[in-house]
Amino acid sequence: MIVVTGGAGFIGSNVVAALAERGERVVVADRLRMGEKWRNLAKHAIADFIFPSELPGFLDGAADEVRAVIHMGAISSTLETNADLIVESNFKTSLQLWRWCALHQVRLIYASSAATYGNGGQGFADNAEPEALAGLRPMNAYGWSKHAFDRSVIDMLRAGERQPPQWAGLKFFNVYGPNEYHKGAMQSVVAKNYATAAAGGTVRLFKSHHPDYPDGGQLRDFVYVADCVDAILWLLEHPGTSGIFNLGTGQARSFEDIIRALFDAAGRPPAIEYVDMPEALRSTYQYFTQADMSRLRAAGWTRPPTSIEAGVRDYVTRFLAQEDRFR
Repeated sequence: MIVVTGGAGFIGSNVVAALAERGERVVVADRLRMGEKWRNLAKHAIADFIFPSELPGFLDGAADEVRAVIHMGAISSTLETNADLIVESNFKTSLQLWRWCALHQVRLIYASSAATYGNGGQGFADNAEPEALAGLRPMNAYGWSKHAFDRSVIDMLRAGERQPPQWAGLKFFNVYGPNEYHKGAMQSVVAKNYATAAAGGTVRLFKSHHPDYPDGGQLRDFVYVADCVDAILWLLEHPGTSGIFNLGTGQARSFEDIIRALFDAAGRPPAIEYVDMPEALRSTYQYFTQADMSRLRAAGWTRPPTSIEAGVRDYVTRFLAQEDRFR
């Protein structure tokens, strides 16, 4: 079996869907709470659903059956301010899973984040040398928690501690795609603005407060969730590949580009209005992110990146424009 933590969440549920479609026996560890998050799983067969508090006991009882753990579970909001809660969920749970997988020789793929790069002042190369990691300065508690675990992994490896037979930490950049609807304010700009664009309304984007970037010209590495799932499946098929890897397209595109792609997919002429960015955001706002994809490419992952035009069109036509928008 394969255990997917955070398996009812955005990226996790897309992984569960792909594994279930392949006939894998999948166990989901997550919480559903109120709302429609359960719909992220509704179309796919799962072997079991367990709450995160039950995970240690479940793993101990199924140690001989677990082939891999895909650890997507985390508090992923960059707006969360309860650092104790973030440490418990994002750092301590990850450390416990690493040690369990090392002890039982089970493969581990886990979610890191591009938020570990902070304002990008040190670039976006996935250099896992301790000196390079020490130079990164995440700008929020979420990014710091992911960075702290990456550094802990590298420290354990350098100390010669036992490790899983395969391990991979994936630094996801700006992921968009189906099943992100429960994320509220943390949804992608595609999901948040689809209804407005489809109705022929005006989408509002932040003005630039940086002389090098025009309004709407702020740049991000927008990556379609299907690409992320493909990389995870590829890692499962290549057990000799381990490391910390960026996961994006390798090409930064503007917010205006992706919103124009959204209007085009919705069959509407673009209507964009630029509004002032709140003062509180201006000092920490990122104007550029772009994944250096050379390490994962050198490892052998060859899937061409999905352009925002192709990704947004697929997202709109197959999901957002449908009565049932879940994968």
